[in-house]
Amino acid sequence: MFIRKIGIDLGTTNTLVFLPDKGIVINEPTVVALRRPDNVVLAVGVEAKEMVGRTPDNIVTYKPLKDGVIADYYITRAMLKYFISRSVGPLNIFKPEVVISIPAGITSTEYRAVMNAAKEAGAKEVYLVKEPLLASLGAGIPIHSSEGNMIVNIGGGTTEVAVISLGGIVNWSSLRVAGNRFDQAIADYIKKKYGLIIGEGTAENIKIAVGTALPGRSKLEAKIRGRDLLSGLPRDLVVNSNEIAEAVNPYMVDIMDSVQSVFNITPPELAADIMEKGIILSGGSSQLRNIEDFFKRSLGVAAYTAENPFFCVSQGTATILSHLDVYKRTLLNKR
Repeated sequence: MFIRKIGIDLGTTNTLVFLPDKGIVINEPTVVALRRPDNVVLAVGVEAKEMVGRTPDNIVTYKPLKDGVIADYYITRAMLKYFISRSVGPLNIFKPEVVISIPAGITSTEYRAVMNAAKEAGAKEVYLVKEPLLASLGAGIPIHSSEGNMIVNIGGGTTEVAVISLGGIVNWSSLRVAGNRFDQAIADYIKKKYGLIIGEGTAENIKIAVGTALPGRSKLEAKIRGRDLLSGLPRDLVVNSNEIAEAVNPYMVDIMDSVQSVFNITPPELAADIMEKGIILSGGSSQLRNIEDFFKRSLGVAAYTAENPFFCVSQGTATILSHLDVYKRTLLNKR
């Protein structure tokens, strides 16, 4: 079967590719490994991530997206070419139409960079859709309703907050604080408190194992290993969930303030709808423990994590692809 349509959730941390009738066919880290000095792409995705922090001088690993947007154009193009080629297969004779997610706060320069990189990577037509709309579609929110709905999509590089009504974004905020900042905060906290240096992979594993948005009486614990700051030797350490809550709290407050700022400019009728129905959380980092309670305590508004929050944006691309002709006239390529 020839592949004519592809949906890509182009994330800072992970990239997901959706094909009609096949579902999600690729779910891999947004990482590329290059060989120096000739800049040959050695690995993309899982294989490249396994090389992070372990490469010799002639191999360099890159995360070509920073805070949800392209930080290195040529590497992003190479990565998109790899994902598109792998999706359509070697015998596909048609260039596919591609739907790609973009942050709500993307600049015109960043917008053109994504568009051009995808076309040069092998796409026939490229449709860029803002993440909050895709996340809303993937979460099952009726975006064409006249009632107001708020989506908070917390990914790896950005947190997108938006009020959706009548098929469009009424108010929004795009904050370049999300899961990657949580990881860095955890690493910095452990270094400052215990004098132990850990890598980003270890910090991410701690977040997944014991991460929480609020401290509690019952503590989860995780045993980690890092390098002692003074002796330079390996050392084991046990950290608990309350410490991780303390580490990520400043960034959780930033996200809460971003949600509050959107509420402050939302029309009263739509704000009343949101108060009644609650806030919908999506994105991989919305799976942080007790995050719903954090928003409830901070804002006084109920919050609910979407079903399969990690896949909401990719499922949104699926909805777009299944009704592409309709959405071409409404959502697609709106700036």
